[in-house]
Amino acid sequence: MFRLKNIVILAMLFCFGISAVNIAEAAPFKADAKTKRIPAGTTFKLEFLQGVDTFAGGMGDSFTAMIKNEQASGANVILPAGTVVRGSISDVKTSKRFSRGAKLYLDFDHVVTPTGRQIPLDMSVVMYDKIYYDGGLYKNLGYGEAIQDNFTRAKEITKNSTEYGWSVGDDHPGLQFITTPFCAIGGFIGGVGYFFGDSIIDMFRKGKEVYIKEGEIITVTLVNPIDIPVY
Repeated sequence: MFRLKNIVILAMLFCFGISAVNIAEAAPFKADAKTKRIPAGTTFKLEFLQGVDTFAGGMGDSFTAMIKNEQASGANVILPAGTVVRGSISDVKTSKRFSRGAKLYLDFDHVVTPTGRQIPLDMSVVMYDKIYYDGGLYKNLGYGEAIQDNFTRAKEITKNSTEYGWSVGDDHPGLQFITTPFCAIGGFIGGVGYFFGDSIIDMFRKGKEVYIKEGEIITVTLVNPIDIPVY
């Protein structure tokens, strides 16, 4: 009786196995998805959907951006305009005295394909006001840069004053030979005063914060290639 029961069980398992094989042969797995590669070095225009900054933002804060220029290969649109890219703030260096500006580091995590898939990616910013050698975004570095800016501004003050003195001659010919030297001297004194005054203030002034406003567009490049499913 026990042997008969075992034989019946084995027969049932055999029949089940045959049926499973037949079903698999009749309805094979259909994998019609193909992929298109976006090579490294491809540039994207990203519009930020919310602001990101060094004043209120902190490490780990997430952000969302939208691709403005579609990526296509032949007749296939791989990533249409409007595709979402998500990322987060990887680090923030706060602003300090002596005009040492803040630095903002962004990590682009993944892109959401039209089918809803999340594909990891690695991007870096290539066009911004100023980019540090390690990829940080900033507005000004420190006191040395502030001194250079003050010197440039002081020269502009002197130049503008001299040009104003000369322009007086447009209405009163010959008068510019009197007004120009006086305006040049006044501009020089004003420029020197501005240079030393602002340079002293810059010793105690904090550097500039980094702000990426909502709707602002920045240019990034793809560091590593990514393969996007197309159907």
